[in-house]
Amino acid sequence: MSNRDIVVIGGSSGATAPLKTLLGALEPDFDAAVLVVIHIPLHSLGMLATVASAAGRLPVHAAADGMPIERGHVYLAVPDRHLIVADGRLHLGTGPRENMARPAIDPLFRSAAMRYGPRVVGVLLSGLLNDGASGLEAIKRCGGVVMVQHPADAAADEMPRGAMSAVEVDLAVPAARMGEVLSGLVREPAGPAVPVPPDIRLEVDIAAGERMDSEVLERIARPAALTCPDCGAALSLVEGSKPLRFRCQLGHAYTAGALATQQEGAVGEALRVALRIIEERAKLVTRMAADAHSTGRRSIAEMYDERAREYRSYAETIRAAVRLTLPAAAPPDDPES
Repeated sequence: MSNRDIVVIGGSSGATAPLKTLLGALEPDFDAAVLVVIHIPLHSLGMLATVASAAGRLPVHAAADGMPIERGHVYLAVPDRHLIVADGRLHLGTGPRENMARPAIDPLFRSAAMRYGPRVVGVLLSGLLNDGASGLEAIKRCGGVVMVQHPADAAADEMPRGAMSAVEVDLAVPAARMGEVLSGLVREPAGPAVPVPPDIRLEVDIAAGERMDSEVLERIARPAALTCPDCGAALSLVEGSKPLRFRCQLGHAYTAGALATQQEGAVGEALRVALRIIEERAKLVTRMAADAHSTGRRSIAEMYDERAREYRSYAETIRAAVRLTLPAAAPPDDPES
């Protein structure tokens, strides 16, 4: 029986530092392949150098299509392609973005779960929103083990907390202990293989770039009265998904949290446009009132003065709403990344 020999790691804001800590703790005889997706701008060589310096005892590679997967090696996702595992090799998927990201964490986690089942250890690091939770749930359904960075230890705790609310997480560990815990897990024998649910297979195919349309989507989702913020197509609710997720007919995928964030951004932009129009209207009417005063048209001037006051009041109300839509600052990532 094989040991657990596939480790998949995902993270976003604040994940670079714990990733470096984790990889730096792995010994040269680490008996598993490590595949990594980080949701930060991957200026490929810079990120590769950062990860390689941290994992000095293990070789680090930028993922390439068809590259064989070897134990004791680290593989890093590259920009604008989903990292997928298939038949002992890496595949770079051209499928739609998930939660506004490509590469995204969930396609890697799902593909590892589908191909390797109980041999997989899924690790989720610091990050915003709840990316990765669906992928961890797929790993659990296929018999693998899932671990998250302890929320109290994470610079951005939303991703670990989101996973813990959606999935029965096996371990929540601070970054300083993750390398040690992983080294123990990969020495243990994997459990028995379990059947792969068809919805996981379908979503891996979508990430790989296979055909996607409403007929395909009907196999795993039902229509919802929502539209995709990416392309404007109708969204469908993925049935039985944890966490709550949606896909559109072109394949773009969102957790409910990511979708709400995107909608808030659209509302904020609409409010800013409305604010500009109202403020310009207030300035115009103020000038019209001044002109009426200068020409002795008192009643018209008073009417325009009143309208200007109304517009300024509306503008202040919208300005307050805009302030409420401003996003919180994301925690900084390692400057080397």
